[in-house]
Amino acid sequence: MTEDPRPSGPLDALTDVDGIRVGHARVPGEGALSGTTVVLAPVGGAVAAVDVRGGGPGTRETDALDPRNLVQRVDAVVLTGGSAYGLDAASGVMAWLEEQGRGVPVGPDPSQVVPVVPAACLFDLGRGGDWRARPDASTGRAAVEAAAASEAGSPVAEGTVGAGTGAVAGQVKGGIGTASVRLPSGTTVAALAAVNAAGSVIDPRTGVLYGEYGAGEPPVHPAPEVHEAAALRLAGMRDAKGDRPFNTTLGVVATDAALTRAQAQKLAGTAHDGLARAVRPVHLMSDGDTVFTLATGCRPLPPEPVAELNDILAAGADVLARAIVKAVRAARGVDGPGGAFPSYGDLYGTP
Repeated sequence: MTEDPRPSGPLDALTDVDGIRVGHARVPGEGALSGTTVVLAPVGGAVAAVDVRGGGPGTRETDALDPRNLVQRVDAVVLTGGSAYGLDAASGVMAWLEEQGRGVPVGPDPSQVVPVVPAACLFDLGRGGDWRARPDASTGRAAVEAAAASEAGSPVAEGTVGAGTGAVAGQVKGGIGTASVRLPSGTTVAALAAVNAAGSVIDPRTGVLYGEYGAGEPPVHPAPEVHEAAALRLAGMRDAKGDRPFNTTLGVVATDAALTRAQAQKLAGTAHDGLARAVRPVHLMSDGDTVFTLATGCRPLPPEPVAELNDILAAGADVLARAIVKAVRAARGVDGPGGAFPSYGDLYGTP
């Protein structure tokens, strides 16, 4: 396989889309292994959409993103650990946005706004040892303040941070990953993923990460003896732990293209193809797999937009698959009271 000829953005991150900022926060305290990630749109918001395909989703304000409904733009998207409890993090983001006067105007005073904050959660309860250590409104506020305090075009921390703090991908440690691509038209498409999958990210025959086959990455093949040792270690862990079925992978795909709400909805759907390349199987009853789209509208589409839109749709799947690969590679292993979750690097010795 050859490398993708399309260049990534300067940071190979979601923040390559002009105006997008990302902030992470971790739940404090001993026994805590969870956190929240906030994607903050530019002032004025972004056209948003969502596609939920997992059988066990935990979400907030996703109905507002239906193209048939009233809300046109949103100011932030929240990805959070803590299962449904962690959706409280969105309240902290909503309060911060209200203080900034950002939201849907609902009265004559400019301060009279209702921020619409779509959110989705993943299951990481108890992975640090304390079942009750999960994100709340203060975690959400810390994450959005971190996003707001960052400079435009700042790098995005990856791995065991934010919503990826307690994430697990199959049997290995999951986390946060991000990637971007610059299309020939100049449009940027980027993704951020919080990888916490019931399915596997590793090809059991070779040890290669599935996503490396489908997102422009040249596959890295571990030595056969390294893969054999890793497979034996994972088999022993599986026998000791038994089944832990509750998971969910979350994603945000952003672009600077001027998409309509219907086009943004289509992008959220096709981006799931990238998830299906990088995790097998996906969209199970015990997953809540959810992908959001944000379109900032800086670059208008051409009068006949089908070819350009097709490129954007294809790129959304590519960057999400690559973000998943980067998340798994960046994650750090955890061994604590909530269990042992080795990283891909721990098993295969690769960066």
